[in-house]
Amino acid sequence: MRVLHVYPKHDYFTGAAMQLTDLARGLRERGHHVVVCTRPSAVWATECRRLGLLHCTLPMRRGVELRSILGLRRLVSEHGIEIVHAHKGRARTLALLAGLAGRRPRLVLNRGVSFPVRRWTRLGYTSRRVDAVVAVCESIKRGLVAAGVPAAKIDVIYSGTDTERFHPGVDGGAVRRELGLDAADFLVTQVGVRSWRGWADVLDAVTRLAPEAPRLRLLFVGAAPPRVAALGDLARARGLGGRVLVLGSRRDVPQILAASDVVVDASYQGLGITGSIREALACERPVIATAVEGMPELVHDGETGLLVPPRDPAALAAAIRRVLDDPTGAHALARAGRKRVEAHFSLRAKLDATEALYRRLLDRRARP
Repeated sequence: MRVLHVYPKHDYFTGAAMQLTDLARGLRERGHHVVVCTRPSAVWATECRRLGLLHCTLPMRRGVELRSILGLRRLVSEHGIEIVHAHKGRARTLALLAGLAGRRPRLVLNRGVSFPVRRWTRLGYTSRRVDAVVAVCESIKRGLVAAGVPAAKIDVIYSGTDTERFHPGVDGGAVRRELGLDAADFLVTQVGVRSWRGWADVLDAVTRLAPEAPRLRLLFVGAAPPRVAALGDLARARGLGGRVLVLGSRRDVPQILAASDVVVDASYQGLGITGSIREALACERPVIATAVEGMPELVHDGETGLLVPPRDPAALAAAIRRVLDDPTGAHALARAGRKRVEAHFSLRAKLDATEALYRRLLDRRARP
């Protein structure tokens, strides 16, 4: 099959970008012709070259931009594209406009967030020009259906974890040494510090536990430089000082997760299923997540991890205390979580489901 992935951003070290990269690489390794189109980005160009992926760029600064629309039409023609897979709203708009004239490949949209579907957005999903919508969890599919998108048009394909990169044998020792931790320190890690990811609730929970758990440490990963300083100031204001550690964007995420005693995500809106929780389970690390959107589809409370209500630092603190007091029980949950990831949330499972969707769409076109 001949597939064009459209990503109208230039960031690379984000969950959405890494999911696209893994999908494109996996499809290429299965023998498909894959083109990745992003905004101009030296990082994307370097990584695609390293992975053997065809990479091209378009401005894609706005949803209605003639240069990008014509550029997409040119790419479809030059590469004989059969499937256009659009990631993010701007890519959806550009792909729809590019298909108003000329050759029309099958159009697949990705939906990875659970924010309310606005009226204009709904029109994009319900258009007859859109052949399929990939929702990354059942919860997002229910939201789309409630907004008027036909259920038959939506395939749930979970984001995939590369279980050969994220696995129980990953060594987190170098990260713990970098952070100045020894074996007695108990490290709580949250990846992602946007406001709706609930990082403030994690800080509140650790503040509650700090007096009774002197070896407790908190690590935030993925903070922009201004946020690094701000988080440090907040920690000092709460008397936590060197007990709160902050890192920016990192490539060694498997090692960071392996270095952690528990990985948490306190998101309260916007998410589908948090990638760091999925990846932590693949590394057999204990996890705590909020019971919102698609998270209960991955974390079965008391079976593969712990779930707490959103915006409830007291409940989060109690869950961290439970892992701290019963590490053997927490690791038993993590082992069960690894098995669940392998069965339903692996990159292999995602590639199988995506290939099946693409073939179904092309088979439908081939019928008289």
